[in-house]
Parts: sequence; C-alpha cells; structure tokens
Amino acid sequence: MNIKGPICLLQDLVDWQKPLLWQVGHLGEKYDEWVHQPVARPIRLFHSDLIEAFSKTVWYSVPIIWVPLVLYLSWSYYRTLSQDNTRLFASFTTDYSVAVPKSMFPGLFVLGMLFWTLIEYLIHRFLFHMKPPSDSHYLIMLHFVMHGQHHKAPFDGSRLVFPPVPASPVIGFFYVFLRLILPEAVAGIIFAGGLLGYVLYDMTHYYLHFGSPHKGSYLYNMKAHHVKHHFEYQRSGFGISTKLWDYFFHTLIPEESHPKMQ
Repeated sequence: MNIKGPICLLQDLVDWQKPLLWQVGHLGEKYDEWVHQPVARPIRLFHSDLIEAFSKTVWYSVPIIWVPLVLYLSWSYYRTLSQDNTRLFASFTTDYSVAVPKSMFPGLFVLGMLFWTLIEYLIHRFLFHMKPPSDSHYLIMLHFVMHGQHHKAPFDGSRLVFPPVPASPVIGFFYVFLRLILPEAVAGIIFAGGLLGYVLYDMTHYYLHFGSPHKGSYLYNMKAHHVKHHFEYQRSGFGISTKLWDYFFHTLIPEESHPKMQ
C-alpha cells in the first residue's frame, strides 16, 4: 500500500515557507488528520519576530526561572507556618478550624506536586486534545498554538517546554486561585509544590523526546508510552510524568501482546 502520496498531499495544504498559525485555521475538516501527521522540521507560527521569539524557548529556561521561585516561596511560607497561627477553615468557622503546624510542610508540598499531576493530565486530555470544530477558524488556531504544533513537529526542540512569558499568567492564575480558597501559607506551600511538579513535568517531557533512558527504567517506560501517544494513540496516554491518572480514568495505552513461545 502506497501511503506516500496522501501524506504528501496533506503536507502540501500549507506553505512551509510562511508562518503556519493563520494558515491552519483554513484547513477545516482536514486539520485533525493533518496535525497528527508529524514532520521532522522546525516550524514558525507568527509573522512578528518578537511574538515568535516569545513562543519558543530553550529547555533550561524553565528550571532557571521557576526553581528559584519554588525555593523562595517554600522558605517564606515555611517561616509563616512556623509562627503557629495558620488555621484551616477559619474563614468559615472559629469553633471547628484546624491548626496547621510546621510539621505539615512536607505533606502540603507533596500534595501540591500530586495536584500538579492531575492538572497536567486534565489540561493535556481536555484542553490540548480537544477536537476543534472544523468550521471554527479561531478554535483551530487556538488548538494549534496550544498543542497542535507540538504534535505536528514533535522534535522541534525549541517548542518542547512552555515558554516563560505565556506560562507566567497561567501560573499566576493558579496562585491567585489557591490564595482565594486557602490560608496564605497553606496555599503558598501547595503552590510551590505544584510549581516544582510543573518544572519536573517540563523537564521530563523534554527528556522523553531527546533523552536515551536505560532499558527497563521508569523513564524508558514513560518514553515508550509517550512515543505511542504521539504516533499511534493520540486519544489516550495523556500522562507525561506519571501514568497514575491514566490508570484512574481508564485512558491507559494498551500494552502490546507478545505471542508465547512454544
């Protein structure tokens, strides 16, 4: 069966010498099939050099920018917790509020990391892998800029981690949200743990594309899982740093069956 012709025909739907973002909005019903046929080349999204520069980054910008913030928030809110005046539910009731001692710091921090893995899964499954309506030019563009471009060019190293500029308002949103529903110190520690979880996720994602983990290791298993997600099972296998939520929500990529030796 000759599949070269149809694939080439789909690739020719865009002009690769021009920015892609505006072009993909016109693909309509052909977009979903086109975006899941990967190419081994870098891509350009925007006409503006400035906006284009903000849309990509080197992998090490993520730990350089966010790890110091994790350390600062962790130390700052640990000191607040050490004052022994932080209480849960105090805004609702004084009779049944719960004291939060400094010994709770590790548990709250790990809870934040676990919370991130759930956010990672939900965003990847329901936002990044939404199927935009074929008649919506702007939703197709939105999907492509959020995640479609990564599936189209999975080995473009400048687009494998979230650039700090567009990531900042999203990170800020989660911080404000936690501060609104939790005491300051509790929210800050959970946020710091979640932020570290995000950094580990981005570093893991980059490594799964370009790293060479030892056979049989955890990262080797996750790399195989992620490769299958890109090239065979785009509607399952949404976990990047862990398969936990794929197990929980029954979206695990099926294991290959091997015939038994006689």
